[in-house]
Amino acid sequence: MPDFSALLRRCDVFGHLDDDALAALLPELQWFSLPGGRTLFHRGEPADALYLVASGSVGVFEAPTRRVRLVAAGDSLGEIGLVTGEGRQYTARALRDSQLLRLDRTAFEALVRRHPQAMLDVAKVAMGRLLERMRGEATAGVARTFALLPASPEVPARALAMQLAMELERLGSCTVIDAALGEGRGSDWFAAREAQARFVIYLDTAGDGHWRERCLRQADVLLLPAMAAQPARAWPEALPMHPSRAGHRPRHLILLHAGRQPGLGAAQRWRAVFSGDLQHHHVGGQADIGRLARLISGHGRGLVLAGGGTRGVAHLGALRALREAGHEFDAVGGTSIGAIIGAGVASGWELDAMVETFRRGFVEGRPLSDWTVPLVALTRGRRAAAMLRRAFGALDIGDLSLPFFCVSTCLSGEGMVVHRHGPLWLWLRASSAIPGVLPPVLHQGRVYVDGALVDNLPTDVMAADGIAHITAVDIRADISLLTTAEEFATPPWWQLVLQRQGIRRPGIVSTLVRAAMVNSEGPGEHRRERADLLLTPPLEHIGMLDWKDWQHAMDAGYRHTISVLEQQAKR
Repeated sequence: MPDFSALLRRCDVFGHLDDDALAALLPELQWFSLPGGRTLFHRGEPADALYLVASGSVGVFEAPTRRVRLVAAGDSLGEIGLVTGEGRQYTARALRDSQLLRLDRTAFEALVRRHPQAMLDVAKVAMGRLLERMRGEATAGVARTFALLPASPEVPARALAMQLAMELERLGSCTVIDAALGEGRGSDWFAAREAQARFVIYLDTAGDGHWRERCLRQADVLLLPAMAAQPARAWPEALPMHPSRAGHRPRHLILLHAGRQPGLGAAQRWRAVFSGDLQHHHVGGQADIGRLARLISGHGRGLVLAGGGTRGVAHLGALRALREAGHEFDAVGGTSIGAIIGAGVASGWELDAMVETFRRGFVEGRPLSDWTVPLVALTRGRRAAAMLRRAFGALDIGDLSLPFFCVSTCLSGEGMVVHRHGPLWLWLRASSAIPGVLPPVLHQGRVYVDGALVDNLPTDVMAADGIAHITAVDIRADISLLTTAEEFATPPWWQLVLQRQGIRRPGIVSTLVRAAMVNSEGPGEHRRERADLLLTPPLEHIGMLDWKDWQHAMDAGYRHTISVLEQQAKR
């Protein structure tokens, strides 16, 4: 068996062992190979061993196609069951050809008796991961090896690989292995290269089928670049086209553009040749490659914006302060007005242009002024839809420069729906459809309303995407609807007209807006905890739909963000 001392020193679970404990551990480890696609253990089986990945990668699955964690070389799995004695909670299988070390329960217990203090580190790692799992915060794992497989010879694959390697070098050492360097090498040679570098890019430039198969076997993640303007085509090999054949490894479609702005419809056209989950990225310059490097390596920075009516204009002030401080974001998501403003960020709009667009749309455009007989809602919704169509035109969500999602609530059974594709204006309209105020969006037999009913601050969605650092701007819904009246039914209209001054009743709009947000407040604290930087501007003095106060809301967001960033700088 190879000497794995250096590997053990680097891993979390055994990294703090002293020399005596390490010497006692090494003979107890059983080394074995696991071919790509082979199952390591099934959910429900006894937890009788801990595993350390020496090379390759293992996927941990909650369901046959739902991966919850990637275990890369140097990481471990199975610690929780080994310490707690509970059965396997997930199924694990090799995503590619892998080498693992196994520590049986009996050997572990013997080592605990001989080296109790040293082996406590195993228990600490296990308990930490158990707590993360209980809070729903378990890390997705960080990919280390990438197969860069172009769709056609026209793709400048080598230049892309070199630029990507340069950006990955900011996060750790990176090496590029092409056919000339890797052809004819054995598994041990590749394992050694992966052990030496933090990241490895396996690059194909010649379209050699044998070498591309080797790239596929070695990769944690598949990078699939294509010239966006070309007609969409299937890849030379079938494996990347379906997640089950790709071993459920993440697949990233990289669309290369001649200019900075993505071409309309390119993402939708190229995505159509794939099935299953697939992420796509628009690349038109070096900044886009830097964003791609952060996202595929698990170092992405996300922005999440909450809903809150007029109060949501505070997002614009917060964004100004964040940009002045040099904060940049790789992905954006939001709910209701947070989704609308977030779409402007994901579109790459300049901040001043964004402020002016939304000022004209919300203040001058008065999107909630087309009142009607309230058979479905108080307004017709046409002005709101027209405002969104003017702002975003024919853009599909997939056409945005940055990865983007918005949240709506489906009243036809699905509950929360996360929109990542389709007409941008339509799903923004659904995400902001306050029940009773705006009519719902009716689409393909389903009914969609405001996402605030289920998730007003979708940091949980952003975290599930593997984003490492999340900045969230929360618009708290803590409006207390107070009254001076004592009644269980509304008096006749003539009594309301003649009634003395001083009696205060909540209006229909404020009641509907408040009711739309109350359901998401329970889980709201947990979602706020998901944010690495949480901004909560003081907005109690601003009405939920009082658009004349938009400047005050924006100023409050700016001042609050400046204050929070200054406090952070002092720590």
